[in-house]
Amino acid sequence: MSSLSPTGGRARRLALTSGAAVLTGALLAAGAATAAAGAAPEHHDATSVAATAQALGLGAKEELVVKDVIKDADGTVHTRYERTYAGLPVLGGDLIVHRAADGTVKDVTKAVKTAIKVASLTPKQTPTAATSAAVKAAKAAQTSGAATGDAPRKVIWAADGKPVLAYETVVTGTQHDGVTPSKLRVITDANTGKKLYEKQLISDIGGGITAKGGSGAAAPGGSQAAAVGTGVSQYSGTVSLNTTKASTGYSLVDSVRGGSSTVDLKHKTSGKGTVFTDADNKWGTGSPANNQTAAVDAAYGAAQTWDFYKNVLHRNGIKNDGRAPVSRVHYGNAYVNAFWDDSSFTITYGDGDGNKKPLTQLDVAGHEFSHGVTSATANLEYSGESGGLNEATSDIFGTAVEWNANNAQDKGDYLLGEKIDIFGNGKPLRYQDKPSKDGRGSADYWSADVGNLDVHYSSGVANHFFYLLSEGSGAKDINGVHYDSPTADGSTVTGIGRDKAVQVWYKALTTYFTSTTDYHGAREGTLKAAADLYGANSAEVKAVDAAWAGVNVKA
Repeated sequence: MSSLSPTGGRARRLALTSGAAVLTGALLAAGAATAAAGAAPEHHDATSVAATAQALGLGAKEELVVKDVIKDADGTVHTRYERTYAGLPVLGGDLIVHRAADGTVKDVTKAVKTAIKVASLTPKQTPTAATSAAVKAAKAAQTSGAATGDAPRKVIWAADGKPVLAYETVVTGTQHDGVTPSKLRVITDANTGKKLYEKQLISDIGGGITAKGGSGAAAPGGSQAAAVGTGVSQYSGTVSLNTTKASTGYSLVDSVRGGSSTVDLKHKTSGKGTVFTDADNKWGTGSPANNQTAAVDAAYGAAQTWDFYKNVLHRNGIKNDGRAPVSRVHYGNAYVNAFWDDSSFTITYGDGDGNKKPLTQLDVAGHEFSHGVTSATANLEYSGESGGLNEATSDIFGTAVEWNANNAQDKGDYLLGEKIDIFGNGKPLRYQDKPSKDGRGSADYWSADVGNLDVHYSSGVANHFFYLLSEGSGAKDINGVHYDSPTADGSTVTGIGRDKAVQVWYKALTTYFTSTTDYHGAREGTLKAAADLYGANSAEVKAVDAAWAGVNVKA
C-alpha cells in the first residue's frame, strides 16, 4: 500500500533506459527461433529465455524470468522479464524485449542499464543485523508495533544504478495515524548495514491525511447459483448487483466477475471479515447508518472497475487471470482512508469522518483496484518519480472507471473523491486539470526536485498531462464542471479525447514502463505507445509530445 506520509523521496531520479539496443545476430536468432516452425512468438521456453539472456550480453550468473507477455494486433510481442543473479532476485533488474511479428528484436527497455555484478555473495552483515536495521527504520517512520515475521531475504539491489548485495526485510505494524496497517519493505546493504531504500507496501488514496479511529468468510450454505439483486448506494443511486443465491439467502459474491466478494470488518482493523448476506437480495438504503450501504458502493465499484478493464482495456482482472480481489468495508472507526494490499489481494475502505462518508466512491474503487494492476505490470517503485507515476496511474484509471460507468448520480469528471468530502470542506481530494488547486502541494509541472515530494503530490505532473492529452488546455465546462488547465510554457494543447488518452497510458504502462520509470521515461514510453496505436507521424503522437511539454517534461 502507499503510505500516508512520504517515505523519503530519492533526490536522484531513477532512469528508464530504452532505445535501440545493439541487436546482435544472436539476439535476432533467438527471436527468430521463437517464432519459427509455426510456434507462437509469445511462447517462451527455457531454451529461448536463456538464448535471450545470452544475446542481451547478460553475465553467466544472470537469468531471466518471464513475468508477462503482451501481443499487439500487428504481431509485435512485448515480453517483460525479471532477473536473477546467482539465484538471487535483482530488484531493478527488470527489462522488456520488443519483438516484431517475425521474431526480430525492435527494441529493449531496461529499468537500469548497468551491468549486474557484485564482488562477493557473502554478506558481512548478519540477517539479525538486517532485521534490527529494518525495525529501526520502521520506528523512524513512526510505525507502532514494528515486527518482522519472515527472515530477511538476500537480494541484489540495482534500482539506484549500482548493484549491491542487500537484504530485503518486511516490517509490519501500524502507521503513524494509529489505524492504517503498515508493511514497510526495507532494503539494507548486506556489507555495510546502511539503509538503501524503503517502500510502504500499503497503497492508500490519500497523502498526508490524518486518519481518525480505528479473503472473506464463506457464503451462505447449500447449493449456490448466480443471482441479480438491487442495491441503494450512498454515491451512485440505485444499482444492479450480481450476487450468489444459496438455500439460506443471498451473498455479495459476484461469480460473473472472478468471484468478487464484499465483506464486513465490523469496525475491526484485522481479520478476514464476514461476507455480506441478505434474505431478499435488496441491499442498503442509501444511508451510511445502514451497514449494507457501504457494501453496495464497494460491490458496485468493484463491478464497474472490472467491466472497465475487461471491456475497454481487454484485461481479465487485476492480474489478467480472471481472479477478483476482496472488498472490505467498515474498517476501524471513523477511518478516513482507503487502501490496497497486494499481498492479501484486498481493497479496504474506512467509513470517513464520523462514520458518515465511507470512502467507497466509484473513482476511489477504481483507484485502489488499479494499484494492483500496476503491481502486476510495470510494478513502479513507490517512491521518487516512479512513485508519483504509480499514484497517477491509479488516479487516471479511477477517473476512467467513473466516466465509463456513465452513472447519472456520479457523473464522470476529472476530480478524484469529490463525493467523499475527505477534508470536511466539500472539496475533492485531487484535481487533474490543475493539481495545485488542492492547496496541499501537488505539482502542476515537472521540476528537478518533484521526486522529493510525497507520491500523492508528485503524481500531479502525470495527472495534469493526462488531462491535457484528453481535453487540451484552457477554460471549458465538461459534464457540468468548470476546468481551466494552464501549461508550463503558455502553449496551447489540443486534446485527443479521453478514450484515446486512456489507451495510450495503459499501453505505455503494460509494454514500456519498468519499475524505475521516471517522468522523462514516461514521456518516452507514451510516445512509443501512441506511435504503436496510431502511427509514428499521427496527430496523437504530436499531442502526447505537446501535453508533456505543457507540464515541462521535454526531450
